This record gives sequence, C-alpha cells and structure tokens, in this order.
Amino acid sequence: MSDVRRTDAVLLLVALVWGSSYLSAQTATAALPVLLVLFARYALSAVACLGLIASRRRGTRLWTRDELRTGVPLGLTQAAVLVVETSGVAHTSAANAGLIISLTIVLTPFLDRGGHRGTLPPSFFAATGVCVLAVGLLMSGNGFHAPRLGDLLMLGAALIRAVHVALVGRFTSGRAIRPLHLTTVQTLVGTVLFLPVAALDLPTLVRADPATWAQLLYLALFCSVFAFLAQTWAVQRTSASRASLLLGTEPVWAVAVGVALGGEHLTPLTGLGAALIVAGTYWGQAVERAHRSTPELPLPSVHAEAHAATPALIKDPACQTTPTAPTTLTSG
Repeated sequence: MSDVRRTDAVLLLVALVWGSSYLSAQTATAALPVLLVLFARYALSAVACLGLIASRRRGTRLWTRDELRTGVPLGLTQAAVLVVETSGVAHTSAANAGLIISLTIVLTPFLDRGGHRGTLPPSFFAATGVCVLAVGLLMSGNGFHAPRLGDLLMLGAALIRAVHVALVGRFTSGRAIRPLHLTTVQTLVGTVLFLPVAALDLPTLVRADPATWAQLLYLALFCSVFAFLAQTWAVQRTSASRASLLLGTEPVWAVAVGVALGGEHLTPLTGLGAALIVAGTYWGQAVERAHRSTPELPLPSVHAEAHAATPALIKDPACQTTPTAPTTLTSG
C-alpha cells in the first residue's frame, strides 16, 4: 500500500471511529448515568495518555507552561462539549446525533475568522441555510412536530464545539505545543472535573457488565486517544483539504453504524435531511476554505492614492504588500 493510500485509510478509519462513537455513547448511557460515563471515559483516556508519555519521556519536561495554560481552559470547553453531546445522544438516535453535530463545520467560521477581513461569501450562507433545513427534516421523524430534547441538545453541542474549535486555533497558534501532552492535560482536567459528581455512582461503575465496560474502553482508547493521535499523524502527511474531505465523512459513518448495528431506521424525511446536511456541510466547508485561501486586497493608502492620481512611470516597491498565508479549518 502506498503512503498516500495508507494515510487516506487512517483518516477514513478515524472518521469511522468518530462516527461510531455516538452509538457507543448511547449504549453506555443506557446502562450508566451520563456523568459517570464521562468520568470513566476521561479517566481511562488520561491513564492511556500518561502511559504513552511515560514510555516516550527522555529527560524532557512533563508539560511546558504553554501546554498547561492552553490545556486547562481547553479541557473545560471540551468537557462542556461532551456533557451536552453525551446527554443529547442519550435522548436521540445515534444517526441524528452524528449528523447534527456536523453543523460545527458551518458554525465555526462565524466564530473563527483567522484574521481574515470581510464577510463570508453569499454561497456560504446558502450552504448554512441548506444545513438548517436539513436539521429541521432530521428532527421531524415521521412528520413535523415539536423538536425532541436530544436533537436540541445536539444543536447546543454543535455550537459549543464550534466555540471550542475556535479557541483551539486561537490558543495554540504560534506556540510550541505537543499534541499528546496537550491532550493529556485536557483528559486530566475532565477527570478531576467529573470525579466529584460521579463519586457516589462509582460502585455502579465497578459492577457494570462486560459489555458496558467494552463500550467505555472503546470510547476512551479508540474514540479519544487513538483517533486524535492517528488524525495528527495523518494530517502531517497529506494536504489539509484532503484530510478535511476524508474526516468530513464522519456523519455518513454515524448513519451507517446507527442503521447497521443500532437497528435505527431512516424515514423518507430524515433520509432527505441526512443527504442535505452532508451536502450542505461539504459545500460550506469548501466555500470557507476557498475564502480563507484568497489573498486579501490591500487597503488604499494616501500614498497609493497620490500615485494613482498621476501617471506613474516607476512602481514604488514600498506600496507593495504580501498576501497573508491561508489558514485551514479543521473540525473536531
């Protein structure tokens, strides 16, 4: 297998694992309280991350000051995402959860402009409108009715995740931060945060059946630790556009896993909603990426206007500008 195919396969595997996480979370929360599931997921992830760091550490600092300053607030926002997201999964289908959370792709650009001046193009707002229509169809089920609690929670989770993604870009830009060490700080923050609220239910966790423990281990080791490290490894070996395209198949896998393994069914309306939200998020992602990569035109200065008013025989190099480097949006 060539390096390109191997990298693509890893990215597709990450998307599949993330897509399957909604069914795993739904199964786990059917047996255990939501906060207990989150504590177990964070604690198991933290143990795995600390083990990886211990195996690689060779006289280097455990964490740098930047990693701690960045990891603590991002750990809090990540915990907020998972609280709302896991609560939502417990009250809706795994397919709907995976599709609605993909709205993060079109919500994030409104919060993270990456220093790019000017409004987003009209086509981006059209793509957002398609996604809004799709969510309405997903919530309708067999017919239009009041939105379900789980779907509303997933909408909230998508918004909070967009805030988290924007903060990740803002806090990590220009800093030498090791991904594994940053992830470890975040998992430790979540573990400490959920321990007090889950402490009374710990005996229930210990007595959980093997199937429930298998779901918890899958969420912690595969959907958290493996997926993040594999994503980082693969993104470093391919283009950002190709990585975004492959990772963007997550909602497709969420539907496939929910239908194939979870016994869920898509009605004609929800099937149309699923198709529209995948199309809308891909469209919006492509428009936003193209918008970011377009060099900004320099604002006219008094010096430039004076030259424009008279015939210029020699171009003044002091008036030339260098286009800003394009930034890439990655979802998460």
